[in-house]
Amino acid sequence: MAEQDKNLNQTPAEENAAVQPVSSDKPVKTEKKKEARPNVFVRAARRIKKWFRDLRSEAKKVVWPNGKQVFNNTVVVIVCIIAVGLFVALLDTAFGFIRGLLIDLV
Repeated sequence: MAEQDKNLNQTPAEENAAVQPVSSDKPVKTEKKKEARPNVFVRAARRIKKWFRDLRSEAKKVVWPNGKQVFNNTVVVIVCIIAVGLFVALLDTAFGFIRGLLIDLV
């Protein structure tokens, strides 16, 4: 009677597990059907075609600057180059002067 009560409280999955013995000798193999894949050239062509399609869609997302923005950015770059050049020239002159003083001392 206790065994019947135990079976009533089990879910269907537990009942199947209790009925079917588990064998640990060999795992159950499922048959897999090998799908026919296209040859390597067809797959490569598909990948290349997809790459160009993605490239085109990304190129459409690019926001190109107008002429005024290009001019402003060019001016900023030139000013920064001149500022860095002056700073390096100043450092070169200062280190040259210090080197000259040290050589005169020795």
